Amino acid sequence: MAKYLLLKHYRGAPASVNDVPMDQWTQEEVSAHVQYMRDFAARLEKSGEFVDSQALTSEGTFVRYDGEGRPPVTDGPFAETKDLIAGWMVIDVDSYERAVELAGELSAAPGAGGKPIHEWLELRPFMGASHTITD
Repeated sequence: MAKYLLLKHYRGAPASVNDVPMDQWTQEEVSAHVQYMRDFAARLEKSGEFVDSQALTSEGTFVRYDGEGRPPVTDGPFAETKDLIAGWMVIDVDSYERAVELAGELSAAPGAGGKPIHEWLELRPFMGASHTITD
């Protein structure tokens, strides 16, 4: 088994087919999208492939070590991740091909008008995960 991170982006990835920003969706469309995500995660829990998932807000803080007792805190500049990363899911699957299959399915979550978003998801293996990427 190898763990993969599926990243959902607010922006920065290629435009999705149904490219209407979530803040322009109706409450029913948001609810349908969230339910799709929950159902997807529940199915992966049953198969043993789900590890964790979280949605993220656009808020964030940068912190770094700057000497004993003085961690400076700032709200930027960020590597634009607070504007980019909407959420993530960690999966634990048998192969890279299975990770791609699941990412493709997750990409079909409904969006505006109840139509699949067909959004691009970033698929990243955890360090030490064995995988083979083929075209």
